Amino acid sequence: MLLEQLEHALMAQPGKRELKLRHAAQASVAVLIRPNYDVLFIRRAEYEGDPWSGHIALPGGRVDATDTDSEHAARREVFEEVGVDLKGARLLGMLDQVASPDLAPRVVVSPYVYALDSDPKLTLDSTEVADVHWFGLERLLSGEGRGRFDYEYRGRAFELPRVDLDGARIWGMTLRIVDDIMTRLRAGL
Repeated sequence: MLLEQLEHALMAQPGKRELKLRHAAQASVAVLIRPNYDVLFIRRAEYEGDPWSGHIALPGGRVDATDTDSEHAARREVFEEVGVDLKGARLLGMLDQVASPDLAPRVVVSPYVYALDSDPKLTLDSTEVADVHWFGLERLLSGEGRGRFDYEYRGRAFELPRVDLDGARIWGMTLRIVDDIMTRLRAGL
């Protein structure tokens, strides 16, 4: 039921592809939803100098010259990072693009939503993914773990929204993507 509502919402109002930021890299992520309505999140591997090191994210990455489009990049990156081939998955649609803040190297992310027909067998690329978490759409819809936290970056203090679930913190661009899904689902309930 939730997948049908989300698919209908994405067909009625497709994601916006309006972000054309000068000098911004293009990236794509995949929102993978398994049959029990759990969404796959990854914890990125940690590297010195990587502004997203260790963060909870959705599988994905930069669009490169071999990609035919941003959706192809999402499929390629999912296979590389977690070993899931999305050939059999149903593409529900694209959410609104999100952009990183002006404080980091700029990137514009195109998020694609896929319904998986079974629980995938994950094969993690440990150079990119340290761990995975599955969080249910119902938990995310309920507002569980919602709050704010203090964050300092390059000497500036911020108070940012977050969702804390099972020791994992979803925030930033990933939370903006999650919130887009939640807004679309709530509109259809």
